Amino acid sequence: MDDRPPVVVSPPSSDGGRRVTIHGEDVGTAYSLFDVLDFLHRADLPAEDRAIDDPDLIEWRGGGPYDWNNSA
Repeated sequence: MDDRPPVVVSPPSSDGGRRVTIHGEDVGTAYSLFDVLDFLHRADLPAEDRAIDDPDLIEWRGGGPYDWNNSA
C-alpha cells in the first residue's frame, strides 16, 4: 500500500507554474492556489480551503501552498 499523498505539487518553475500530479498522473500546471483547488475538484478530491494544508492529501515540493514565482 502506498502511503504517499495522492497529490504532488512540484516546485515553482521560472514562469511561476507548478506541475501537479494526482495518483501519479500529470494533470497540468497550476499558476495559483485556485488552480490546485480546481485540479482537486476535477479529480473528485476534497477541494475545500483546508485541503491545501492536509499532508495526507497534498505533498508540496519546493515550497508550500503560498509559494509561487509570479513575479512578471
